[in-house]
Amino acid sequence: MLLVFDIGNTNMVLGVYDGDNLVRDWRINTDLNKTSDEYGVLIKNLFDASDISLSVIDSIIVSSVVPAVMHSLENFCRKYCNISPLVVGPGIKTGLNIKYEDPKMVGADRIVNAVAAISKYNCPVIIIDFGTATTYCAVSKRGEYIGGAISPGMKISSEALFQKASKLPRVELVTPDTVICKDTVSAMQSGIIYGYAGQVEKIVGLMKKELKDEETLVIATGGLANMISQETDAIDVIDPNLTLEGLRIIYEKNI
Repeated sequence: MLLVFDIGNTNMVLGVYDGDNLVRDWRINTDLNKTSDEYGVLIKNLFDASDISLSVIDSIIVSSVVPAVMHSLENFCRKYCNISPLVVGPGIKTGLNIKYEDPKMVGADRIVNAVAAISKYNCPVIIIDFGTATTYCAVSKRGEYIGGAISPGMKISSEALFQKASKLPRVELVTPDTVICKDTVSAMQSGIIYGYAGQVEKIVGLMKKELKDEETLVIATGGLANMISQETDAIDVIDPNLTLEGLRIIYEKNI
């Protein structure tokens, strides 16, 4: 079986594939201070709770935007699974034609998402990944990765508002019933959530104009994709496992 890791700044998502079938997936905090043994205990407990043995894992692939966590994670792979993981980066076969000025500057998560989107959907596509940062990636009709946009994630924006405005409280990201709100907490939720939905609509609209295709499919993934998609018609498909699927596809290209 194949173990895949998608390591983001806030969360780490891991999944187990049996062939093309995603058997199980989990989301845990990305912790720069965890040792390989601590990751070993945590991941083994997740496997045990799902009646899966680590011994069935015969291959591992990792996508990471957090270099500081890689030492512990790679040591976990070797110590607990006896496997040297395949790490998405320069030299890895992806089949993706990247039109960035410097292809090495494209984040591993963006590459993996694009590979999955090209495999699963008709191009052109726009991929929105709602993570610590929100990334917007455009893939042309010919399946070329042509670039995109990056904005602060919704949680970062919310936290910055709390930290920089002394009289404003920290709020839960819940959609209020109205845009015009009569209390401070709801007013903040309105501005953050509806404002973010407006950002999505604006960026997607401009991308479609540059792609010269108003029928471009828009795919959303990441932890807050469901919340934002309920407030805008700009998103066509929610694919929560897009990154995991991309990792599986890239692994198969490299065996």
